[in-house]
Amino acid sequence: MTHFEELRFRAGDGTLAGTLVRPDGDGRHPWALLVPSWLPRDRDGGWDRVRHADWFAPRRRGEADGPLARLATALADVGVASLRVDPRGCGASDGTWETASLFARIDDARDAVGAMRSRPDLDLRRTAIVGHGEGAVVALSVAIGDPAIGLVGLLGAPARSLPTIWRRGVSLRALDPAHHAHPIVAAIDRFTEPLFEAVERYEPAIDIEVAGAPLTLDLAPWDQGTHTPVVALATMLHRAAVVAHGTADAWVDVSESALLVDVLREGGNDPVLLTIPGVGHDLAEADDAAIASVASAMVDRLEARELPPVLLAIEEMGGPH
Repeated sequence: MTHFEELRFRAGDGTLAGTLVRPDGDGRHPWALLVPSWLPRDRDGGWDRVRHADWFAPRRRGEADGPLARLATALADVGVASLRVDPRGCGASDGTWETASLFARIDDARDAVGAMRSRPDLDLRRTAIVGHGEGAVVALSVAIGDPAIGLVGLLGAPARSLPTIWRRGVSLRALDPAHHAHPIVAAIDRFTEPLFEAVERYEPAIDIEVAGAPLTLDLAPWDQGTHTPVVALATMLHRAAVVAHGTADAWVDVSESALLVDVLREGGNDPVLLTIPGVGHDLAEADDAAIASVASAMVDRLEARELPPVLLAIEEMGGPH
């Protein structure tokens, strides 16, 4: 039986809300933090239709759950717990999405990992972090600085800089009007060039229009994304990695994951690349077996890590390993 626990924890100057999923059984479970992609998304990895209902088309009948919710279920089936969290300004978390910087999101992920380390039902030695899309920047940034994280998972991850990825995505999304059924996607695609020109001029913000209403976007996260390409972070990772990507991704081309895997191998890692035919960025077209294969690859490579002294002390206070 799978157990679901709604929780809240402090992160920086606010409070974030999330869902902890635990498989049945006693003792400490290996676990993963699941980080959503950019744009306003909820803890499940789907569009945030709670706080930003006017920015997205209504959910279609039969539309698949968000990719992180599906992955959480698949991980529980193979004995791995997971935490997924509403980002700042989305779902039930504090803050505003349009002013949340990339570096703040990285700090939030670190705080999420820290908040879980006092729990006696989670294994501090077997911890993973999984990033979807631009969430790869967050996942890699946290893992590089945390020796207790034993696995990094990357789903539909970009390799190169944000302007390169976004400009290519604009041309691909223009071929499928379904993407522009979401006003926020249509707006940012329409303002892509002015946005990145403003970033190059070090302007603090840009005014755009979404669904007929004005919106001021803080440009700090866009500037940080421009200067923090995932491929550069990948050169600093020395950890197990599972990379999965749909071949029909209109946001991040599958060749980006191939490049990441090459860089990880050159750095002495042994990454696994799973390409999923006909599947887009949100893995909606993937069947349960495909999602299960990603979860299985992760659990197979989730290595137990040696803990630094402070985490050893926390582990001992939490009871037997």
